[in-house]
Amino acid sequence: MTDLFRNELEAVKKYYEGDPLQKRFSALICGTIGSGKTYLLRTARLPVHIDSFDPGGTKCLRDLIEKGLVVADTSYEREDPFDPSAWERWKRRTDIRFEIGYFKHFGTYCLDSSTKWQDASMNFQLKSANLLGQAPRMRHDYTPVKIAMVNYINKFMNIPCDFILNGHFKEDEEITSVNQSTGVVSKKVEYRFLTIGQAATTIPLMFDEIYVLRARETSAGWERELLLESQGQYIARSRLKANGKLNDVEPANIKALLRKIGLAWEDKPKLEFDQDEKAAATIT
Repeated sequence: MTDLFRNELEAVKKYYEGDPLQKRFSALICGTIGSGKTYLLRTARLPVHIDSFDPGGTKCLRDLIEKGLVVADTSYEREDPFDPSAWERWKRRTDIRFEIGYFKHFGTYCLDSSTKWQDASMNFQLKSANLLGQAPRMRHDYTPVKIAMVNYINKFMNIPCDFILNGHFKEDEEITSVNQSTGVVSKKVEYRFLTIGQAATTIPLMFDEIYVLRARETSAGWERELLLESQGQYIARSRLKANGKLNDVEPANIKALLRKIGLAWEDKPKLEFDQDEKAAATIT
């Protein structure tokens, strides 16, 4: 082994050991409407910053917001497709937050949800093309929106806190067979991440974890669980499960998952701000 080879090998090992991205948690969490995706943030590393595009979506976290454990920017929830402004405001604020190191003070950042975030981006695109309120054009409008979303998700993959993107499902139906005698059609139904075009493949590939949040009724009441591996109709994947410390289905608790696999799970220090600042942090 030459000195040049040894030096290069050590450099690669040293970079890996000090690379914060190898120790950071990123997850795309999908579920049906009302499955509890926003509520799940109660179990994420605190404090949590949420950019909320879903109208009224953070009401289930009101107690944590009042305590300063969650900062919810809800100014993007009121979007008028005939006079859109949410994407421009979000982009401007987010770029400033990158510049000032805003995210290092948080345990978790969440975009909630990708569906309405995408809508805001499309509204901006249609406004730029003088097509407000009209149907998007395939290449002229969908492609710029996809690129914009992918570019910002790439930037969020480098922030010094956990990153969660909440999303919804779309139903994919495929005919598997047709009985020639009876005419009975057999179908295969899968639920995938709801987004536009090729982004349905591109965006999930960017995340370490793709989870499905499910709620099921038990004798003790409703219980939520995270599906980490594809089962039946749902598409899920976990890179962290490879170490054998996670099951295909886990309780819906982010910090418990992180602790189980040996990643940082502790909350960061509570944000210090007075009542006026706390009121300004939650824009209604």
